[in-house]
Amino acid sequence: MQFKQAYVFTLTALELPHTLAKLSPQRNRADVGSIYLIRHGQASFGADDYDVLSPIGIRQAEVLGEHLAQLGIRIDRSVSGDLRRQQHTANSALQQLEQAGIATPSLEIDSAFNEFDADAVIRSLLPDMLGEEPEALHILRNGAQNRAEFQRLFAKLIGRWISGEHDMPDLQSWQGFVEQVQGGLTRLLEQADSKQNIAVFTSGGTITALLHLITGIAPAQAFELNWQIVNTSLSCLKFRGSQVSLASFNSHVHLQLLKAPELITYR
Repeated sequence: MQFKQAYVFTLTALELPHTLAKLSPQRNRADVGSIYLIRHGQASFGADDYDVLSPIGIRQAEVLGEHLAQLGIRIDRSVSGDLRRQQHTANSALQQLEQAGIATPSLEIDSAFNEFDADAVIRSLLPDMLGEEPEALHILRNGAQNRAEFQRLFAKLIGRWISGEHDMPDLQSWQGFVEQVQGGLTRLLEQADSKQNIAVFTSGGTITALLHLITGIAPAQAFELNWQIVNTSLSCLKFRGSQVSLASFNSHVHLQLLKAPELITYR
């Protein structure tokens, strides 16, 4: 699916805003601000602690900051979830802007932009799937050595999670996660000035929830796009007041220009 048209919605408390999605009308762009959704750099997939940037992840974040500096983009506000990989990505990128002589704002923390708890999804939903996938536990425990099978099984678990048919008391539901992300976006817009450039350092699942909210795309289709989100890629939202539209998705030209395939990663 390609986003060739802009979609816009008005945020309404406690409602799913995608039910209000409509094609954006012509508007004066002089008072339109930008929100740059930036996925964190490569984390430590397969390690004891995933929530740490790998050396590649650190380099990706630095390249992103260098790219933003070269473009001369002024960041008026920077926000991150409270996960270490998100904050490390933010600090590494912003440092490059500072070294280029570009003033940068202090990093704000809002846990609404955290990733959903993938480990909890696996722990909660895997037992009921073992009958049809008897090797699943071994594969998921050794994901770094079984990447293709890990992804297949993880996507299957995510499908169960977003269906809403397997909700459990101790597991945040997909609907609950979407409401969490919506709350973060609402706060961001309420505090924003017109024409601001806001950088949000976040994660793939959070960006997926925002795609769902803003465009009305079904969760299953949104996650098909999720699997394509490159580490440190930029997706751009345009906003005016409480209206938000998707302007671009998953741009990673800053990595492509280096012609270093090892920097194009997805975890």
